[in-house]
Amino acid sequence: MISKFITITSLFVLPFITNGQEKQVIDKIVAQVGDYIILLSDLQGQKIQAIQAGLTVTNDMDCDVLEEMMYQQLLLNQAKLDSIVIQDQQVDAEMENRLRVLEQQMGGREKLEQFYGKTVTQIKEEFRGIIRDRLLSDEAERTITADVTVTPKEVKEFYTTIPKDSIPLINAQLSFQQIVHYPEITKADKKLAYDKLADIRAGILSGKSFDTQARIHSMDPGSASQGGRLNASRGMMVPQFEAAAFSMEINEISDIFETSYGYHILKLLDRKGDDYICQHILIIPEFSNDALERSALIMDTCYNMLKQNLITWEDAVMRFSNDEGTKQNKGIITNPITGEQTWDMEDLNQVDQEIFLLTDNMEKGDVSYPNIYVNIFDRKQGIRVVRLMERKLPHIANLTDDYALIKRAAENDKKQKTINKWIDSKVQNAYIRIDEFYLNCDFKNQWVKK
Repeated sequence: MISKFITITSLFVLPFITNGQEKQVIDKIVAQVGDYIILLSDLQGQKIQAIQAGLTVTNDMDCDVLEEMMYQQLLLNQAKLDSIVIQDQQVDAEMENRLRVLEQQMGGREKLEQFYGKTVTQIKEEFRGIIRDRLLSDEAERTITADVTVTPKEVKEFYTTIPKDSIPLINAQLSFQQIVHYPEITKADKKLAYDKLADIRAGILSGKSFDTQARIHSMDPGSASQGGRLNASRGMMVPQFEAAAFSMEINEISDIFETSYGYHILKLLDRKGDDYICQHILIIPEFSNDALERSALIMDTCYNMLKQNLITWEDAVMRFSNDEGTKQNKGIITNPITGEQTWDMEDLNQVDQEIFLLTDNMEKGDVSYPNIYVNIFDRKQGIRVVRLMERKLPHIANLTDDYALIKRAAENDKKQKTINKWIDSKVQNAYIRIDEFYLNCDFKNQWVKK
């Protein structure tokens, strides 16, 4: 099976690694697929990225990486033959997602720019073509496997072909439901937040330090400790925030504006093209103690009705929950890491440690007492009860308990076979040349016609 060596960061780091290698390695063409060439420096860069991503170094690693790169070039050639179009907005969105990952890994946008010796704008220009090609090849691959499905019979046959000592061990799996009631934010609550920020802004205009006021008052945990400083690009922030950032002059203090997070003011420090540096202060409207108490009473009623079997769980969700993320799904809490309804302990520790503490001693179907809850995505505070849907102990994967998992594995296996057939059919008519040093590679596909 062809492995995906190209990681999220490799599309950015690769050119700079290869530039550093040029003094040590005489570059040459190691393969050509149609009009596309693969340089030795490209191959070495991808190999370094695979190692940095944690893959084990093997004797066949160069061959495996080269085969993956040839496959990507074959896909890219097919994308152009099929006239697949990738919109600029898709490229820009993907670019921003990858930059965010890199910023998190390196500790901020300034360190990212220092590492590359380029501004973010320059980085974007350099890699826009690479990102577009990657999206084109991904779309071409999707068209190849779009119609691949598996029947229950095929799933069973796939499972029986797995050697017994290779059947995976499934860690403990849990699934949860919740009913959440968030206190109402009243007009009076919002006015208090607005007036507080208005006083802060007035103080800044009178000479107080924006940096100090942000550290003291801002309710944005990501930037308050940095004096409210943010490095951003167009598309990263909510529309109201960007509208302010791109309509201001350098060192100007914005008027108060509202987003879904609360009330903001900005100070624009620098702007070049789509990139800007600013400071901001966020004040989030907070509900009153009375509002929280009302939510607590509502959830006490919900809990008591559930315990006395006066209402079904599904009806309780619709009657008492005002959580948009779970109300329409019977309260089921989706694992944001996997997109599945099941959680393992590692995922729980990353996303919602509290839920494990609530349900550790519960049996399937039990409901927790009402507790304070803070939504990690928008930091809203509310009261919730949690129901343990399922608890599966660690076990060897089987068709009864893990059918969905095995089905996905069977689908992936069938997709890979479809891809292999596609590669074989394309190789027959494509111009492919491989450097003689790599002709002895034990490729998974027959790239050289015999």
